[in-house]
Amino acid sequence: MSSYNTANTYNTANTGRTGTASRGDDVSLSETLSLIAASKVNGTHVYNRQGDSIGSIYDVMIDKRSGRVDYAIMSFGGFLGLGEHYHPLPWHLLQYDPRQGGYVVDISRDRLENGPSYATSAMPDWSNGTYGQTVDDYYGVTPNTVRR
Repeated sequence: MSSYNTANTYNTANTGRTGTASRGDDVSLSETLSLIAASKVNGTHVYNRQGDSIGSIYDVMIDKRSGRVDYAIMSFGGFLGLGEHYHPLPWHLLQYDPRQGGYVVDISRDRLENGPSYATSAMPDWSNGTYGQTVDDYYGVTPNTVRR
């Protein structure tokens, strides 16, 4: 178990190791075989089953109560950031592929492009659950298909 102190260093209780917790430092601080820091997920490429890059992860939406990631916010389209849109995707639809160093989805780019999305300047209202339900409905997610 790790904890952070006011000097922005971490202490690992079981090993006695300490180190500075900042970006760019030792990979072991932000990634293990089964865990990864959200800051490292952002910018990770997303591929289709054929291995074509179809976008990247801009951000993730985390359920405050459960601590689980519910949605990956994909970014694609536009040129130099102009006309770019964000496309939320239920997190459980992504599978990490270590060979590609990114996530794979079994969804066509056309399906993603036609799904729920928003402009970079128009964040949707996630507060009442309606927008998340719209995303889930589009991708066929039901309470029986994913544990949240």
